[in-house]
Amino acid sequence: MSSDAVEKITRAVLYEGYLLYPYRQSALKNQQRWNFGVLYPPSWAANQTGSDRSYFQMECIALCRPEARIDISLRFLQIVSEHAGGRDSESAVEQNVHLEPLLIDALITAPHIERLRFPGGEDVEAGVRRSRFPLEGELHIGAVELRPNVFRLTARVINQTFWAGGRRTDALLRSLASAHLILRLQDGSFVSQVEPPAGLAEEVAACRNAGVWPVLVGNPDLRDTMLGSPIILYDYPQVAPESKGDLFDSTEIDEILTLRVLTLSDAEKEELRRSDERACRLLERLETSPPEHLLELHGTLRGMRQSAAETAWSAWDTLPGATSDTAAVPGAPKPGDRVRLRPQKRADIFDTFLDGKIAVVEAVEQDMEGNLHLAVVLEDDPGRDLGELRQAGHRFFFSREEVEPFTPAPPEGGEPWRPF
Repeated sequence: MSSDAVEKITRAVLYEGYLLYPYRQSALKNQQRWNFGVLYPPSWAANQTGSDRSYFQMECIALCRPEARIDISLRFLQIVSEHAGGRDSESAVEQNVHLEPLLIDALITAPHIERLRFPGGEDVEAGVRRSRFPLEGELHIGAVELRPNVFRLTARVINQTFWAGGRRTDALLRSLASAHLILRLQDGSFVSQVEPPAGLAEEVAACRNAGVWPVLVGNPDLRDTMLGSPIILYDYPQVAPESKGDLFDSTEIDEILTLRVLTLSDAEKEELRRSDERACRLLERLETSPPEHLLELHGTLRGMRQSAAETAWSAWDTLPGATSDTAAVPGAPKPGDRVRLRPQKRADIFDTFLDGKIAVVEAVEQDMEGNLHLAVVLEDDPGRDLGELRQAGHRFFFSREEVEPFTPAPPEGGEPWRPF
């Protein structure tokens, strides 16, 4: 994964939940924003019993020599209060703190403490007054040598902004939103938090993370970049290459969101344009996007592979009773035989639909009462492979009396078929 791919995933984390469909600030789901990675002022967090906190802590295991160096970047959104025409709203500006490379050996001796200060201010543009409150905090980074060339890194980001108290909306203006860390190790590698090697499982389990989750990103062969994400992700998450831009909701499907936005009424689109500059750009991008982009979003599959049918699992396999082999009866259909279906029970519409269809016996099963059933898949079913994997909707059960043997018509003078 290239540095460009790392930037895409960290940007997706930064703006996750920034605005949600229908992207209007009057929508109920957009009335309470900034729910991921928020570091509140200590005076607010101290009075909360939930997940509202004033700090986060990230711990991970690094494999390197003491003379290795580590790059650290902190990114978050600073919330901006906007007032225009008697209407109040919120937007955000990106903040990025990058530390000069730090020596691991020095972090063992004494943790590095970086003071964080972000000035407030106010400006007026095109009749919109934007206000930012000053923010203060600290970034701590330290290291402990667990054994030769194995280190536990601890990073903590703390919001120390003073706040006299009030509403949550006021506290948010003095908070770090979507805060996350990016660690890059020079001449070393990180250990996965979810799939550590057996020899390091105890060290990984002892790591204490609060408010963020360490996620490997970047080149899987190097394992030199770790993201402290406020959203729990699996290692090496990626933004789909078909995704053309921010939709601020990575848990949703781009195609669905695009179609829904395009069906908004003119009044809803006008409100969206007034709500937020980024929402306005989102609408403009989707309205001018060519139809080919939608086609690219539709029908792409990744990460699927064909499993061998013999490895398929069935709940029947865990129960006492006959298996497909032991359930075989001399002269009866066996796995692999072609049969013509003749349903007799008329239990549902499928019995009518399947009458006369050609099927292949996939297994002979025995129920808890000792009755034998033929599990079949339709010969002309496009999803026949799913039936062979014992998936519902492509695998059907019939008794011996409900099937006829099927063979191609014999040449003239040949022996006719005989019933089972």
